[in-house]
Amino acid sequence: MTSTLPLADTRDMKGLHNVFREALDAAPELVGGAADGDTKRAEYVGTYYDNVLRLLHGHHEGEDELLTPRLAERCTDAEAAEVRRIAGQHDGVLGDLAAAEAAVASWRAEPQTDQRNAAVAALRQLQDSLAAHLAEEESVVLPIAARHINVAEWGELPAHGMRTFTGDKLWLIIGLVQEQMPAQAIANMEAHMPPPVLEFWQSTGKRMFSDYIAVLRP
Repeated sequence: MTSTLPLADTRDMKGLHNVFREALDAAPELVGGAADGDTKRAEYVGTYYDNVLRLLHGHHEGEDELLTPRLAERCTDAEAAEVRRIAGQHDGVLGDLAAAEAAVASWRAEPQTDQRNAAVAALRQLQDSLAAHLAEEESVVLPIAARHINVAEWGELPAHGMRTFTGDKLWLIIGLVQEQMPAQAIANMEAHMPPPVLEFWQSTGKRMFSDYIAVLRP
């Protein structure tokens, strides 16, 4: 059964995926480039990865709860099998995600050569397993979702992500996501933010993000 119209433009998920791609691509420079014993830099970079990895957790949980079951109900048997297969990749990614989180935490606690190299290696492993999954999700699942998921249902995914995010820098996540969006999409995003979140973002969060990124990416 096809959902009620209007249907969603699911292509915007690629922007969120690019947040993960860019963070993992940058690990050899951001993590690998930190000096031994530089506690301040390890904390600065480490909290960036901690927040991005927590976002990835929430992203996959939202898909598992809100997207996959709806598609499995509404699309053809062959499409449903593909949707389930690709969603099943979350289990494999989860192991690499947990390993990356642990390695980053270890490096933050003890920013020495072995811990730094282990964090880079773990983030690279996550990059490898996630890259194939994101590519299949974009080429297979998003076109299917575009035929069966309406705008309101699609909007539940970012709302779920914000509501369940467990990191300590929501302003960082908002800024990273907006980096991937055209101006009109940013305006639409902000129009649907809870008023307290929007007020904080516009008055303080946007500046905090700019200042943070200027140091993160010198």
